[in-house]
Amino acid sequence: MSSLTTSHIDPAAVLAAVQSPAAGAALLFLGTTRERTGDRVTASLDYECYPEMALAMLTELEAEAKARWPLLGVEIIHRTGHLEIGEASVAVAVSSPHRAAAFAAGQWLIDTLKEVVPIWKKENWADGTSEWVHPGGGEGRSQNAECRMGESQDS
Repeated sequence: MSSLTTSHIDPAAVLAAVQSPAAGAALLFLGTTRERTGDRVTASLDYECYPEMALAMLTELEAEAKARWPLLGVEIIHRTGHLEIGEASVAVAVSSPHRAAAFAAGQWLIDTLKEVVPIWKKENWADGTSEWVHPGGGEGRSQNAECRMGESQDS
């Protein structure tokens, strides 16, 4: 299942959502807010998105991962709104009968999510400046100004 949330991500709940008696592997990736990017000090992050499109794309990624690997469970949760240092911004969990598929699917999901899902990150630097980072690593934010997340889109 894929979802967007303005709430803290509970890693134990994400992992529990994919566990199965048939699984020999359950993998959890947490993307967290780090203190430094390169040689710049980060104060916080803000995430915005186009909710309907982001959820649709996350669901597509989940379906594609299930088609490519023998997965028993997939859970993707992305935070929106303001995040402090150390907070999780994204969680990707998968389960599979064997570890190789879980590792491959988990890495593909987070890498592809960061490239294609319309979720934008604003780096708020300790020097008081800020900078938007576009999906795929490019600078700048899309013209979708309506994608500000004011309330939870939990599913």
